[in-house]
Amino acid sequence: MEDTFTVANKNFNSRLIVGTGKYKNFEETAKAVKASGADIVTVAVRRVNISNKNQPVLMDFLDPKSITYLPNTAGCFTSEDALRTLRLAREIGSWKLVKLEVLGDKKTLYPNMIETIKSTEILVKEGFEVMVYCTDDPIMTRKLEDVGACAIMPLAAPIGSGLGIQNKTNIMLIKEQSSVPVIIDAGVGTASDATIAMELGCDGVLINTAIAEAKYPILMAEAMKDAVIAGRKSFKAGRMKKRIYGSPSSPQENLI
Repeated sequence: MEDTFTVANKNFNSRLIVGTGKYKNFEETAKAVKASGADIVTVAVRRVNISNKNQPVLMDFLDPKSITYLPNTAGCFTSEDALRTLRLAREIGSWKLVKLEVLGDKKTLYPNMIETIKSTEILVKEGFEVMVYCTDDPIMTRKLEDVGACAIMPLAAPIGSGLGIQNKTNIMLIKEQSSVPVIIDAGVGTASDATIAMELGCDGVLINTAIAEAKYPILMAEAMKDAVIAGRKSFKAGRMKKRIYGSPSSPQENLI
């Protein structure tokens, strides 16, 4: 069965998106991305050199012609900073598809949803296609879609925590009501977390820290690739019903 992953009318083969931060160097980043099979990588515009040729440049290791760059606003705590960052990204690389995150505080790194919604609306009016990092609040995510977000990206748990999905119910509610892709962003710690996200019906998973901080990042990237594929297949297959009591797998008639 055809199962294309589509965001902002663009088709991708992989439902795994990977970040490019926290690796030892760009060589390791490139190897991890290749092992993950990802078609999209996020780039923190404020933190990663993408234009100064006098320093190592990410684009020398990950070809923008073969992989989609998703500029993001990591480290922005106000709408003004986020807007300025993405406008700069468009000037540098003509990027239209972007990831917005406006953080609320430095301890939890939770999104400031008031600033996030305001920024999304402005960016959409300026012609950006905005994938939005947000809380796992169905009311807030509906508002984001109302103002034009092309993808909803609720956190599973705080950024970099590795705690896995903390509120499955909210994630399912968000997916049920959304007409745009729902992509788990932040909090995934291991392959089973990615599988669970996909089994809940999510359209994709974004992972950075869980790969970059693994003992063997390249191997973890491969594991995450397999986990997302397995979770998607499991979701599409339709799981069995849960039962309180046991149900024998063998026939109960004509026993020896």
